[in-house]
Amino acid sequence: MKLYYAPGACSLSPHIALQESGLAFTLERVDLKAHRTERDTDYYTINPKGYVPALELDDGALITEGPAILQYVADRAPEANLAPAAGSFERVRLQEWLNFLSTEVHKGFSPLWNSAAPAETRQAAQDKLFTRLDWLDGQLRERDYLMGAQFGVADGYLFTLLNWCNFLKIGLDRWPALQRYAARVAARPAVLAALRAEGLA
Repeated sequence: MKLYYAPGACSLSPHIALQESGLAFTLERVDLKAHRTERDTDYYTINPKGYVPALELDDGALITEGPAILQYVADRAPEANLAPAAGSFERVRLQEWLNFLSTEVHKGFSPLWNSAAPAETRQAAQDKLFTRLDWLDGQLRERDYLMGAQFGVADGYLFTLLNWCNFLKIGLDRWPALQRYAARVAARPAVLAALRAEGLA
């Protein structure tokens, strides 16, 4: 398998899942401004959507969208316990987390990256994002990971999103449970391996 990624982008989440899974994979970096891969391929010829992540399988099939890739990787390596079994109620809870993270948290960051957005727009987006982080902080006060005691693919996703706070100069002091959680996830060997491979640690 090959993961197309950009350092620190949301593709870090499936990169973490792949590292945790123990599955064999390679990486190919994508310049998202030029839409060229490190092998100088037009990325639009690989993923017409133009963004990462994209996971190319051994047979040439391509999977896009982080939550889909995360569940595929987890199902390919059930012994890694990265996701509950497909069809179980716990799997529905995982899907609930992945949808919340992708629609309410991930997209909540989008206006903050846009330096051309009016200050009022950015402030309104930040205020809404902070209410989501407030709620997440409450959820993580009594448990180590989103699904309980076991690290899973949703945790790699939330960690990736929290990591964006570093780039945006948003401190986590307001959210002590999230701060502890981010440190706990960052200490995992597979997470550290992904960060180092992307030049982030």
